[in-house]
Amino acid sequence: MSFFASADAYGEFMGRFSEPLAGRFVELLRVGPGRRVLDVGCGPGALTRQLVNQVGSANVTAVDPSEPFVDAVRGRLPEVDVQVASAEHLPFGAGTFDVAAAQLVVHFMRDPVAGLAEMGRVTAPGGVVAACVWDQAGGTGPLSLFWDVVHAIDPLEHGEADLPGARKGHLGELFAQAALTDIEETSLTVEASFSSFDEWWHPYTLGVGPAGAYVAALNEEGRDELRRECAERLPQGAFTLAATAWCATGTPSG
Repeated sequence: MSFFASADAYGEFMGRFSEPLAGRFVELLRVGPGRRVLDVGCGPGALTRQLVNQVGSANVTAVDPSEPFVDAVRGRLPEVDVQVASAEHLPFGAGTFDVAAAQLVVHFMRDPVAGLAEMGRVTAPGGVVAACVWDQAGGTGPLSLFWDVVHAIDPLEHGEADLPGARKGHLGELFAQAALTDIEETSLTVEASFSSFDEWWHPYTLGVGPAGAYVAALNEEGRDELRRECAERLPQGAFTLAATAWCATGTPSG
């Protein structure tokens, strides 16, 4: 699946979670100066920016299938090589990078195993392939409350819980199927604060991702019911939510 929402809309929808996650994810990668790093499915550039801070613009390359996201990252990080490409067809030679990382991307790849295998192909021997995906199946992802309410109203709607990598251990299984070795799995938890329910709800009306598409497809009555049921499950006034992502790292088998 590709995102063709604006970078600003995606940032409002997911940025307050994805940006702190990028900082934690980079810590997990332990990338040092001079390492050549590929950001696969870079989106508006949350992880790209963190990687630049670690290794410098000249050592970071980013790809995304969404042209609006690529344009946004080029504008924000003009010294970074950013290209339109999907994970399943990376336009680089074998062993080009020391690290290939995908933040919140594997579950939207058309073929996750092929995408991870491509990441392994372009990573040098002894390098690192890494990915993280929100824990939607375990109920601790940033959208879990939203999808729980949707499922209570519409039991046939499963949301994002069945997406690749969204349950404990599944990223590691996908890594193994992609012929990656020395696989390690962990989890990362971040928090985001909201000044009100309206601040939490509004991003869902922007049409971003499966959640945004679901809201957009509802009639006015359906949206009002969903909004009301969500509001009943969240505190009045300001509140903070935690979100957990599953993470996996591995090395190319070659």
